[in-house]
Amino acid sequence: HVQLVESGGGSVQAGGSLRLSCAASGYTNSRYCMAWFRQAPGKEREVVARIDSGGRTTYADSVTGRFTISKDIAKNTLYLQMNSLKPEYTAMYFCARSRILLCSSGFDYWGQGTQVTVS
Repeated sequence: HVQLVESGGGSVQAGGSLRLSCAASGYTNSRYCMAWFRQAPGKEREVVARIDSGGRTTYADSVTGRFTISKDIAKNTLYLQMNSLKPEYTAMYFCARSRILLCSSGFDYWGQGTQVTVS
């Protein structure tokens, strides 16, 4: 079965950096749309960045220029490099995989999340 396991979260001061990882298993075709979402207390979950099956990336306006999403196909791992962090980025971060290859198919598979706290 599909499993997504995030790591790399933690506490950091404003202006610092973190790199999140999401190790995927249970499937061999790496050409799915993958994304990072975040959810802060009392707020709805929002998409932060996504990378489609062709490697094209999109970002939320609030993180453009600060975050970079990437994937290592050989390792079946998704990354989120986060630089110049702000306190408002504090949230639980989740990685997700699309139902089928297209991002528009929706995200059916989710990790357990990793907490990012910026002070």
